[in-house]
Amino acid sequence: MSDIETLKAALKDLNAEYAKIKTLPPEQRGQFGREMNKKKQKILAEIARAEETAESANIEPLDVSAPTAPNQPLPSLKLGSRHPLMEELNRVAAIYANMGFDIMEPFQLDDEFHMFDSLNFPPNHPARDGYDTFRTAENFIPPAHTSTMQHRALKKYKHRLDEGGEIAVVVPGRVFRNEDADATHEHTFYQCEGVFVSRDATMGQLFGILKRFFELYYGQSLNLKTQPGYFPFTEPSAEFLIEKPAQLGGKGWLEMGGCGMIHPNVLKMAGIDPTVYHGFAWGGGIDRLAMLKYHLPDVRYFESGKLDFLEEF
Repeated sequence: MSDIETLKAALKDLNAEYAKIKTLPPEQRGQFGREMNKKKQKILAEIARAEETAESANIEPLDVSAPTAPNQPLPSLKLGSRHPLMEELNRVAAIYANMGFDIMEPFQLDDEFHMFDSLNFPPNHPARDGYDTFRTAENFIPPAHTSTMQHRALKKYKHRLDEGGEIAVVVPGRVFRNEDADATHEHTFYQCEGVFVSRDATMGQLFGILKRFFELYYGQSLNLKTQPGYFPFTEPSAEFLIEKPAQLGGKGWLEMGGCGMIHPNVLKMAGIDPTVYHGFAWGGGIDRLAMLKYHLPDVRYFESGKLDFLEEF
């Protein structure tokens, strides 16, 4: 009998001893239960160590200095693959690029101005606390939304408006929220921000772009609807929903993000005259797209680092 089997047999015997607690006087049951729990935890720890040792013993040694032909992996190695979130992020970016949008990468650390001030968050406004923002000791901010790039996008491509063109940018990237993780929430996840400005931008154009994106992403015709929302940097603001794609049952609606017309103050902050130009912006989670696509019940799978999950892709 192996060490693991012996330990599991001991654990089984210990569980059988718990039945004795019913025969003890009430004043002795607490102490008995605590002692039994200590023994149980000790055996469980020994089982975990034994299983880890057994697993390590089965690992095939690898000589990292062994020569190999260029671009040819060692026979004993499995080829790696892209993380599923990176696959979806690249796909989202490619769809928007084919629709004529430029791609910008967000910062991993940002500042108060780009996170709040440039987006029409008044000083001491409660919405500044509504994003569960992380802060470093130096008061830098890991961005809580990809909207931190909106001001930079407007400034960078403002010259296109002066030349009679338009601003069309999307920002796919990682964001951070100081919140408890559960099956549908993570403290680290991915979003895609969209920004469009022209002389005649309208909400109708915004909804047309969103509808087209989701139809291309899911490969089928889909309806889209909106409901009232609030964001300091858009007015009017809305939340947008799509009907469930056929592969998800095809019945009901899914909330996918927020959107609206860019607030005049945001345009002014970037040096764009809101009486001449109009714009709209939107944002949604890439993790949610991937969850729906792969029918996953828990968003935490993506950041778990578990190879058995990642090897499925």
